Amino acid sequence: MSDELQKMLDDVHEGITTFDFEGKETPCIIVDEEKYGLIRAKIEGQPFSVNTDLNILQDGLGNVFVEIVLTFSVGNISEKFLVNAKTDLSFFEVLANTSMLVLNSPESRYGQDNVIAIQLPRPEKAHDALEIIKNGLIPKNQ
Repeated sequence: MSDELQKMLDDVHEGITTFDFEGKETPCIIVDEEKYGLIRAKIEGQPFSVNTDLNILQDGLGNVFVEIVLTFSVGNISEKFLVNAKTDLSFFEVLANTSMLVLNSPESRYGQDNVIAIQLPRPEKAHDALEIIKNGLIPKNQ
């Protein structure tokens, strides 16, 4: 295993999941309680939008990572989460289906306590990203 691949694996965000949110399977990124509280404090009571970028990193050998960058329009907040698409492909399948994701804390009950829901402004981008991810997961020599 290359040093670069090992570094990517070491940087993968552990809190990637999906859960039932108001009757719909929804992708969720769990952030630590302190960071979650800071984000909520900065956006609470204000209208905001979130620019969501999915930066796809692949090596041609079947390893695909996605850097999810969330830039909030208020509070000077920008968060990056690295996701291993090989182990969390369902996250991206659900993301393409719902066009939304939520941020939650490990202390909250999924879907029952306050979550930060983020609607993707351009759903087609999630579909395009899913296709790129799926193609990248197949090694080129097969």
